[in-house]
Amino acid sequence: MNIKKISTSRHTALLKKPFVTALRTVTSIEFVAVQVELENGIKGVGTASPTIVITGESLPAIEAAVQTIISPLLIRREIENIAALSELIQHSCVGNTSAKAAVEIALFDAYGKKLNMPLYQLLGGKTNTLKNDLTISINETDRMVQDALEGVQKGFTALKIKAGLNADKDHKRILAIREAVGEAVEIRIDANQGWTKKEAVRIINAWERAGLNLEVIEQPVAAGDIYSLKYVTDHVQTPIMADESIFSPEQAFELIERKAADWLNIKLMKTGGIFRAMQIADIARAGGVPCMIGSMMESSIGVMAAAHLAAAHPNIKKIDLDAPLWLEGSNSKAFPFKGPAIFFSEKPGIGYDFISG
Repeated sequence: MNIKKISTSRHTALLKKPFVTALRTVTSIEFVAVQVELENGIKGVGTASPTIVITGESLPAIEAAVQTIISPLLIRREIENIAALSELIQHSCVGNTSAKAAVEIALFDAYGKKLNMPLYQLLGGKTNTLKNDLTISINETDRMVQDALEGVQKGFTALKIKAGLNADKDHKRILAIREAVGEAVEIRIDANQGWTKKEAVRIINAWERAGLNLEVIEQPVAAGDIYSLKYVTDHVQTPIMADESIFSPEQAFELIERKAADWLNIKLMKTGGIFRAMQIADIARAGGVPCMIGSMMESSIGVMAAAHLAAAHPNIKKIDLDAPLWLEGSNSKAFPFKGPAIFFSEKPGIGYDFISG
């Protein structure tokens, strides 16, 4: 079955409250929806949100890459050859990973619909429910403690705490949150590249001496500074996770070979799509390094595609896909993200087509 048409459209979704990290503050998200139409009328949808500080892509850049570079390579080609289509996408241009991911997600959605199969089954999935974490964005200590407690009351047993703007404040905030939520709740820290290597070691060692029992520290130093990432990994007991440092299978191989991190965080908007995300998870598994799957602050369609992959790959051990819970209008009965649970329908493809959020 040939691909007949590929089109794009722009959308905006408001957040319930500001999302603050060491890299940016977000109050709404813009995203590009990509629709792939097959000759028999089946349509698949993928989305991409611009995250300039991470992927370097703007909304117009995503649209331009999809419309003028990637789409012309795919028209009139057979959807059944989806692995070859993915290769065409990846070699179409340098970078533009979010644009590539949006197109590949749409292809997988259409292919799943053609086969009448949910995406997680198409990828070899073993489960149709996942347990999510909840992200606590940067704020004053009292507000972060309150947000953490509210999350625990909603049933979340894993919290991802944003840090990286001020090391001393980070230290105090995590102490307060751990005291408030107790020992049973898993706490993950995401510094979003916000510390130097020595700041990272100092603050993590202090948390270790305080007995906070933190699960993992994500991207403590600058993305391109693999030497400093390895330095932190080598000088602390708490597991260190690479996020912004890893976009490609080649980078995954380097990080594992150099023993620069204990975990890898996979995001479709960084990898350029599902196939390369699976390659990273495979490489990490071969190297004995577990993976978490996460997302940018993006639309629910893109996050659901990541969730399908998480349900399918045995080396994806942690789930960080709570971005849809931040969106206005995320309380509808059909919404697949409910508290800490992510539910998959038996609908074919991604199983979620509400492009508005």
